[in-house]
Amino acid sequence: MRPAARVLEAGTLARAATLAAETDDLELILLDLKMPGATGYAGVALIHAERPTVPILVVSSADAAVALPEVRRFGAIGFLGKGADLATIEQAIAAALEGHAAPAEPDPPADPTDDASARVASLTPTQLKVLLGVLDGRYNKEIAYDLGISEATVRAHMTAVLRKLDVTNRTQAALAARALGLEPRPAIKR
Repeated sequence: MRPAARVLEAGTLARAATLAAETDDLELILLDLKMPGATGYAGVALIHAERPTVPILVVSSADAAVALPEVRRFGAIGFLGKGADLATIEQAIAAALEGHAAPAEPDPPADPTDDASARVASLTPTQLKVLLGVLDGRYNKEIAYDLGISEATVRAHMTAVLRKLDVTNRTQAALAARALGLEPRPAIKR
């Protein structure tokens, strides 16, 4: 850590996204894949949408061989296993601050879904939230209520999502998002 570094902590994905949006001087984001509110790789995509120029280093107990290419597809610079020793953690953070993956991380092989992942990564934060609402099976009216925006605004964002994902309807958008590893949030039991 840099001597003058300020550390901000968030216990949920929603709080992390808020901090990312509101904090101008972020130099690095350390993100847990399994933090409350995150499912699949949606958290990486959401935080990347909020701050596309800030490096994201995912810290997780997930299998690195599987997770590394996935988190990179959604905008993270690298992956750090929770069981890593201090020297590895220091190297990964230093590399991320310089805009590089950790030296031990191989470049993932080319993947035909990279173009689609790049399209998801190009969504704005609100467009991604609308897409996640569609994945949850919510109607435009419900998404509008959840996000505090009008239904017309949801429709406008959905139109942009369809265009960016190169699909023609909500079902195709949801299928494309699921194929890329985005998952609906778990249902809330009342």
